[in-house]
Amino acid sequence: MAETRTSPAPSSATAAPQPDAAAAAPAPRPSKVPKTERGRRTLRALLNAAAEEFGEKGFHDAAISQITARAGVATGSFYVYFDSKEAIFQALVRDLSGQVKDFVGPSIAAAPNQLAAESAGQLAYLNFVRQHKEIYRIIDESEFVDPAAYREHYTNSAARIAARLEAAAQRGEISAGDSEVRAWAIMGMNVFLGLRFGVWGDEAPEGVVQEAGRLLAHGLSSPSANAEEPA
Repeated sequence: MAETRTSPAPSSATAAPQPDAAAAAPAPRPSKVPKTERGRRTLRALLNAAAEEFGEKGFHDAAISQITARAGVATGSFYVYFDSKEAIFQALVRDLSGQVKDFVGPSIAAAPNQLAAESAGQLAYLNFVRQHKEIYRIIDESEFVDPAAYREHYTNSAARIAARLEAAAQRGEISAGDSEVRAWAIMGMNVFLGLRFGVWGDEAPEGVVQEAGRLLAHGLSSPSANAEEPA
């Protein structure tokens, strides 16, 4: 499901960042795409097991034999879908990115306006992280194991945010500005709020999102101050 509402293309001045050729490369596909429901279940089980194994042990200490044991499949079945540990790790990074998009997207699409959409997406993301804490270790390690997938994860996320901010500005829901800069700032806030309040802490996410929403809506200026915009 798309993460953004239907919107016009961003203008050249505030266009969403475009991944380079390496980042835009299609996700690695299993060597044999499953054609049956049983095969799709096996592939899903392998990816879920890989998330547990890599999340607990990291890439270098993880083992294919342990992934298949967690998945409840024979070791030989692994090679029907993947050629190596690197291949399943690459597929997993892209799979997790897709899971985030699909989990957060409906909350964003259902929001009545853009500020509400950003808060709804942030709340959904925090809830996703609490269910999938391993995502932080896996994405962080991908910077070294698969730099293209690492960059793609963030550039694609920023592009979706920038596109919806640009559309909201054109609708008059938010002020005009550099959508790329704003997108990376919002994404950075979401990533570190997820780390602090999704992975490290268990505070009620609604309060976190409410405070972050005030920051997005009003910035850091005092409500009573008529602060001048910095030069």
